[in-house]
Amino acid sequence: MILATGATWGVAGLATAGVIVRPMRWPEWIWAVGGAALLVVTGLVPVAAAGGAIAKGLDVYLFLTGMMLLSEAARAQGVFDAIAALAVNRAGGSTPRLFTLVYLTGVVVTTFMSNDATAVVLTPAVFAVARRAEANPLPLLLACALIANAASFVLPISNPANLVLYGGHMPPLGQWLASFALPSLASIGVTYMVLRLVERSRLEGACACDVESPTLSREGKAALAGIIATAVLLLAVSALDIELGLPTALAGIATALFVSVIARRSPLALARDVSWGVLPLVAGLFVLVEALDRTGVIGRVAQMLRDASAHPVEGAAWGGAILAFASNLMNNLPAGLIASTAVAQAHPPRLIVDALLIGVDLGPNLSVTGSLATILWLQAIRREGEDVGFWRFLRVGAVAMPLALVAALGVRLALG
Repeated sequence: MILATGATWGVAGLATAGVIVRPMRWPEWIWAVGGAALLVVTGLVPVAAAGGAIAKGLDVYLFLTGMMLLSEAARAQGVFDAIAALAVNRAGGSTPRLFTLVYLTGVVVTTFMSNDATAVVLTPAVFAVARRAEANPLPLLLACALIANAASFVLPISNPANLVLYGGHMPPLGQWLASFALPSLASIGVTYMVLRLVERSRLEGACACDVESPTLSREGKAALAGIIATAVLLLAVSALDIELGLPTALAGIATALFVSVIARRSPLALARDVSWGVLPLVAGLFVLVEALDRTGVIGRVAQMLRDASAHPVEGAAWGGAILAFASNLMNNLPAGLIASTAVAQAHPPRLIVDALLIGVDLGPNLSVTGSLATILWLQAIRREGEDVGFWRFLRVGAVAMPLALVAALGVRLALG
């Protein structure tokens, strides 16, 4: 038993490290799926248990599928390039104003299209606009990275980790907004002020204005309309307490097909550019968490949550803070999966669950390894010839994340 437990932890640890570090530059999903397959082959996780774990993520897979199709349709038709260029022109030659507009654009994209869209699609557009505006790209790129997590609990659809933590059963929209609207504003505001302060030397001076803004084609307008329609649909679905996965997938597929028909292109061409590796990555992580559950560790976490329930305010504060920092050690997707399973076993008060969600969403702003969105952001800027090392990001994150976390948790605890 002890040997099996040690082997399970070893495989899970190596697989998670592979996802974060990406040895040999292999995609993240290979390490998660490889670890899951090794656990099954060695008998540490029965086939039936692995299948059940994968099936638990159905709503998450559907949600991600829809969002990725929407994002790719918008990217391919230049929607984000047009939005970013508009921000430059509205800045009127002021670098601080440009930073603010990029930040606000990131808030909108994260809120209505998820943090992964901000990381993958908006980031390259912002980088291109920064070059055309002759502005230092680093503060603008950091804004994309940090707002992708700081605004990721405005709505249930803002972060796939939200679906993970609640096991696909999201609170109704009204209840969600009552819990997270004000904490989200605190998180967004504090993160903005910290970035402005830390990056103030790079935000001095003027930047170019009157950058040529691409005109949206019919296809681009159709993609933008699909995004807006999807946002309205998901708000309605969330208000009715219906799972988000299937509506998101159907909306994404419909938008992708409609845009492809207008463009007279095969929808397969659009689908080929989608990062489908995210789906097996999440499925592999579900199996890894199932393996850890079988060692009893999640049961111990669940007991800790039961103990914390005796003092919900203190328990919420400590739980949110611990999960925020733990997300940087193992990435917030597996951290959220572990927390979700423990919550399902312990049934702690809503206040504690809300604090855990704030921790798993906002905590990754500490380091470049904290969330899938930040890892995708790092890949995006590297493709553009830019790079932000672990310590460079940490110097900003070590200030921004704890302050924003204290503010968001403080507001949520004050709401009771």
